[in-house]
Amino acid sequence: MAKDRKTFSEKVYAVVKRIPKGKTLSYMEVARRAGNPKAFRAVGNILNKNYNPDIPCHRVIRSDGSVGGYNRGEEKKKEILKREATLA
Repeated sequence: MAKDRKTFSEKVYAVVKRIPKGKTLSYMEVARRAGNPKAFRAVGNILNKNYNPDIPCHRVIRSDGSVGGYNRGEEKKKEILKREATLA
């Protein structure tokens, strides 16, 4: 594989890293922007392993608007999103 080619995980992290404070994207939208629209479950699995504070995985939610999972707990995710004023 060429050095300039990114893995799907790297693409996902790059997309999520660009989500501004106060905004969210769905897992499906992250998958689409990372180049594989059908890989939304893979996005969830990738983000579940993320502990890098520079990658705001808490800003990725389900397509139906519900919060979805979070490796630090769903309540913590809701707390952070409320603080960032993305949830009512």
